[in-house]
Amino acid sequence: MQRIIQKFKKNVKSIIAILMKLLPVFAFIIPFIILFSLYPKSFEGDPTWEGSWQGRFFYLFFLWLASLEMIISWEKLANKVNKLESKRTLAFISALLLPTIYVVVANYYGLNTIIKSLAERNNVFHANLMPLITEYMVFATVFCLIILLAYGINRLADFSISVFFLGIIGLLYTIDDVYPGGRFTPLQMFVSPTATLAANMLNLMGYITNSFQMTSSTLGQLFYLSVQDSTNPSKFAQFAIAWPCAGVESLLIYAITILLFLKKTAIPLWQRITYFAIGATVTYFVNVLRIVSIYIVAINSGASEVTRFHNIYGPLYSISWIMAYPLIIIGSRALWGKIRNRKN
Repeated sequence: MQRIIQKFKKNVKSIIAILMKLLPVFAFIIPFIILFSLYPKSFEGDPTWEGSWQGRFFYLFFLWLASLEMIISWEKLANKVNKLESKRTLAFISALLLPTIYVVVANYYGLNTIIKSLAERNNVFHANLMPLITEYMVFATVFCLIILLAYGINRLADFSISVFFLGIIGLLYTIDDVYPGGRFTPLQMFVSPTATLAANMLNLMGYITNSFQMTSSTLGQLFYLSVQDSTNPSKFAQFAIAWPCAGVESLLIYAITILLFLKKTAIPLWQRITYFAIGATVTYFVNVLRIVSIYIVAINSGASEVTRFHNIYGPLYSISWIMAYPLIIIGSRALWGKIRNRKN
């Protein structure tokens, strides 16, 4: 009987230890559920306060990334919160509650209204979207704090990809809200070559394309691409292409993700550079393919479908590739290792 009790206690301790390791990710599930119940469309890239490409769809990828990093580092993670009445435990519990507290205060007690008002006073073009940006930045900061309290500063690097992922999305949204359209000229230089490649691909597919540039007082210089079905001239689509659609967003997310991944590996430097260059090239052309797909959907399915594709399925092109590429690197190196061993 005593053995059974000891075994039961051991199993309970193991379960508690597992749950303690999972708490940093679990802390964001409740606030995400609250946000989904309040703004279901924002998880489709469409915040209810103003339709836009910006939304909360990337939160799902953050959870996936954080979970993946936790699995990879599972054996190295030693929870430092082991004394119930310690100051660290109190701080850890408070940090776990912060994401939910922030969502409640922001959405039920007027914090989002205050953020929006401050943005309007500072002449932010998309002031209505600033609460969303603040939300991303707060979640990134709080996740860092939770990891720091749970595992210590030495393990913070194990979750660097998921932290930087939230941060870089928030930064991209900030730039687009403060400098909308083509006003942020350093990144707008990517538009012309990307749109030209997309037009050439559409021409090869039998579509008729035409491009031109126009300057707006509010949105700066925009590159327009129009596409027409050669067999049915009534099927026509024309959109303005700004830097977020030109591959800049994908390349920045790719660069952060792959550099942090390669930093954790023992791959020789010249091979890391090669992997990075190959991945960047594929990421860029995947985005060109996304633009081509948007026009094909617009011509054949209409405005409602193209909005859904632009906000949900289109971003999946690049994100799926970016998330899969590290796994491809690991798998290809393991396969090459086996082949080399057989030759030897």
